Amino acid sequence: MTKILIVDDEIPERRHLSNCLREAFPLDVFVQYASDGKEAVSTASLWSPDIILMDIEMPELNGIQAAEQILSSNSDCRIIFITAYPIFEYAKEAVRLKAQDYILKPVVKEEVINAVLKAKQSLAVQRQLDGLKSVQDCGSEEKGAKIVRKVIQWLESNYSSVDVNLESVADLLGLNVTYLSLIFKKYSGTNFSDYLSDLRVNAAKKLLNDPLRSMNEIATMTGFDSSSYFTRVFKKRTGMTPSEYRRNQR
Repeated sequence: MTKILIVDDEIPERRHLSNCLREAFPLDVFVQYASDGKEAVSTASLWSPDIILMDIEMPELNGIQAAEQILSSNSDCRIIFITAYPIFEYAKEAVRLKAQDYILKPVVKEEVINAVLKAKQSLAVQRQLDGLKSVQDCGSEEKGAKIVRKVIQWLESNYSSVDVNLESVADLLGLNVTYLSLIFKKYSGTNFSDYLSDLRVNAAKKLLNDPLRSMNEIATMTGFDSSSYFTRVFKKRTGMTPSEYRRNQR
């Protein structure tokens, strides 16, 4: 269950945002409300929301100021700013605070849903990474095996991102790239790039059974940055091009 705090000093706006969320995520969100920035800070300190939909223009404590206070004690919270005024300074402050999104009023339902979906996905990835980091308290042998098991679980959920590679995973974990490469090979029996390529190629095989999907689409969905690179890796791992594989499945 995702905890979402809606912060706006106008009741109709709070109601509209709430309706958007309840229609899109009827069984997956728990919504609370705050009518101004001070109440938002107080509620967040007690309730620890996962996501906050925060209006910027509010009396006493505005949304930017409230977000700063909330993030100082709950840095994992995802903030989605909402404003009726496309002011550059607001956008600059939102970037500084690493806001999840920035939505202009009048709020469009699809924009809210997409922003919340991205926030939920970002939280899921962060929690998986936190799980990876938590295994680093064990003894060296046990620690190495646990890290690799967790990395494999994480890769199975995130292989479709084009940014996933050995360097990015090592950086996220705060590990030396060479160390991660060595323990991955030791405990998985294969090197990192081959394991990731196989995950992507196996996912692509399933998608190739759908004749309506283009090669570009399949490449994007499985984490390849171009269809030509997808073709090279697929042929290296299977001995045939994606097109040849698709024809053989008929």
